[in-house]
Amino acid sequence: MKGKIIYQTTGSASEYAKYGFSAYLGCSVGCHYCYNKKGRFAKVLGGNVPTLKKCFKDESHALEVFEKELMANLPELQKHGLFFTFTSDPCLDSTYELTFKAIWRAAMENVRSKILTKMSGFADHIISVHKKNSILLLPDYWAFGFTLTGCDSAEPNASTNAERIEAMRKLHEAGFRVWASIEPIIDFYSSEKMIDDAETAGCDLFKIGLLSGKKYDKEELRRFVFFISNVCASKIYFKDGLIKQAGILREDLPANCVGRNFKIWEL
Repeated sequence: MKGKIIYQTTGSASEYAKYGFSAYLGCSVGCHYCYNKKGRFAKVLGGNVPTLKKCFKDESHALEVFEKELMANLPELQKHGLFFTFTSDPCLDSTYELTFKAIWRAAMENVRSKILTKMSGFADHIISVHKKNSILLLPDYWAFGFTLTGCDSAEPNASTNAERIEAMRKLHEAGFRVWASIEPIIDFYSSEKMIDDAETAGCDLFKIGLLSGKKYDKEELRRFVFFISNVCASKIYFKDGLIKQAGILREDLPANCVGRNFKIWEL
């Protein structure tokens, strides 16, 4: 599947979801570690201002294309869901309106959406919509994820990590599934604290990965993996690159450690 707005993921992105949504390129959060600002695609993906892809006339046209691609691939998307988004942040002031319309439209067709963001302000709106439309069972279709590094200084235009965790708590208490991307690990102490705080806030699933291109101390990495997997009651997915650097076999991990195809909806 390779549409203008819905596409099949490849590489490390496929460890998050099989299908992604991509309407905007670029992001205003300004993360110092941003993968999209590196390498040969930096000029396309790494802009500091979210920009609607050139194939769309405007947001209304993008939503129209989304609806067509959604319906054309409905059985597959009903099975696997959609991820928002690898090419920007879906909950910025400039991107949220289209994101919300798309996840709402997808829910009407029994397609589940996973959202990953570094913002927190949208949570109150989602909870308000849920309270007004609870008969639609929105928590069955929307899972909200937050990138948590514990390093606010590396994410200058994002909500603070504490604000993201508070948004996670609110969404969890409202009945939504919530998850965290502990990626990249900037330092082990900060990541461990984020995992502890997020679990207290009700986090259902952690996806944990490394900083692209960084070589970590193998023994420290192994200690981190086994410490986290033994003290954390939530489900955990350690990304392939992390497992490889740590020299660990997945079958040697505790039972709460899941594979890449684990569906948060199964909780």
